[in-house]
Amino acid sequence: MIGRGLSAVGLLICSNLFMTLAWYGQVMFKSKFERIGLVAVIFISWLVAFFEYCFMVPANRLGSLEYGGPFSIWELKVIQEVVSLTVFAIVVQLIMKNEALRWNHFAGFVCLVLAVFFIFKK
Repeated sequence: MIGRGLSAVGLLICSNLFMTLAWYGQVMFKSKFERIGLVAVIFISWLVAFFEYCFMVPANRLGSLEYGGPFSIWELKVIQEVVSLTVFAIVVQLIMKNEALRWNHFAGFVCLVLAVFFIFKK
């Protein structure tokens, strides 16, 4: 069961890399996207988001109790949020160097980690 949980988290990480690019790629790579229209940017984002779902759906199936995984649906959701924020913070720091990680961002992240603690508390 630990293997299913780790596999689910690994797939969530992959999914969130695509999600971050689908949602924020046009901001991160403004110079490449400012020459095309909004409809084209939306279409490109949908294409990238397709791969997000190719990882997200198997992650949720592998990880959920209903399919033999170790996590409740509540636990999966909170894990996904922490993974999402972690991936987002790393990508922003690597790609958008003009966006600083400040103390309030860190404090918000700590609150999400506390949410994981409380959700997993039996």
